[in-house]
Amino acid sequence: MKRFGGTWWGRQWIVGLEQRAKLDSNRLPRGRTYARQGTVSGLTIGRGRITATVRGRRPQPYKVVIRVATFDDPAWDRVFGSIAAKMGRLAALLDGELPAEVAQDVQQAGCDLLPGAGEIQPRCSCPDWADPCKHAAAVCYLVADAIDADPFAFLLLRGRSKDEVLAALRARRGNRSSASLPRRQPVGIDPAEAYGRGDLSPLPRPQLPPATPGRPAPLPVDPPAESGVTVPMLTALAADAASRAWEVAVGVGDGGLALETEVDIARRAAGMLGSADVPALAKRLGVPTKTLVRWAIAWREAGAGGVAVVRDDWLPDPSALAPAREAMTEWGGEARVQRNKVTCGDVQLRLGHDGRWYRLLRSGAGWDLDGPAADDPADLIDG
Repeated sequence: MKRFGGTWWGRQWIVGLEQRAKLDSNRLPRGRTYARQGTVSGLTIGRGRITATVRGRRPQPYKVVIRVATFDDPAWDRVFGSIAAKMGRLAALLDGELPAEVAQDVQQAGCDLLPGAGEIQPRCSCPDWADPCKHAAAVCYLVADAIDADPFAFLLLRGRSKDEVLAALRARRGNRSSASLPRRQPVGIDPAEAYGRGDLSPLPRPQLPPATPGRPAPLPVDPPAESGVTVPMLTALAADAASRAWEVAVGVGDGGLALETEVDIARRAAGMLGSADVPALAKRLGVPTKTLVRWAIAWREAGAGGVAVVRDDWLPDPSALAPAREAMTEWGGEARVQRNKVTCGDVQLRLGHDGRWYRLLRSGAGWDLDGPAADDPADLIDG
């Protein structure tokens, strides 16, 4: 049986509905039945207003209007401040998530992002006196599905469209970024002045690379809507490119330019661990989030070799596995060998194509890399 309100914010909408219906709660089961039977049509969510038609027992469908209190400008300033405080919150919204921290911060600032019982005002053209009637309840349950799929619908109910929200957030982040940038000082001397000197003064020393990677500048315009590319996506790519260029400039590596695609994805995900950006990246790539997290952990612990040993298994010569089997047996008892893996309990040693050994620990139904590689498998289990 279909359930409504799959996300925490969708369930919160239903909580507001059910609190309002405490005096007439018998209409709610009938409303859920109406919603499941497909009697609702023309559902439209607008600024502070939801409209739909519902087929009942009479030939003419009933008209349902649900009003929700909208925010004034000061309240919207608090909402924008909470979302713009962290880039990950905007990225989560664009990926179809409403971080609970946003709602909590807005509430602490003096207004509720999620409508309560007193802010949901359903009206129906049917003769039923209940508040809400079963027709309005059916519409409310389907609204939970709509806001499950797009949390911007919540913001539209409060009075601002997705485009308006994004424009306001870009303006805030742009002002913040511009205010934090230091003024650039001219380097060298004016060409005309140098020519007029007529001497062979030494050229000014070239600028050294900055101490840290640069930060992307705010985009002046949005990417085309049909491109499927968003501002957070471009910002993340620009920041990653700046970090890679910085590595090359200071001589600490090649910036990952020689990595295979999946290994480079693991490198990028390693910098996102603990944020909502990892599930969003996994969704765009079409891989399970758990898989991407394991790749990211492997990169963080052992670089490209770690990602390779987590991602692929292979069949080495059995004699190559003997040292690991002996070490594991001495350490914890009987060891099981399968392809390039030697397992004892919740510890597993894997031989990589690079000839080095990697230790993994059991994590649920899978295995997570637990540190850098070693040439001798015994070094991975001692102590």
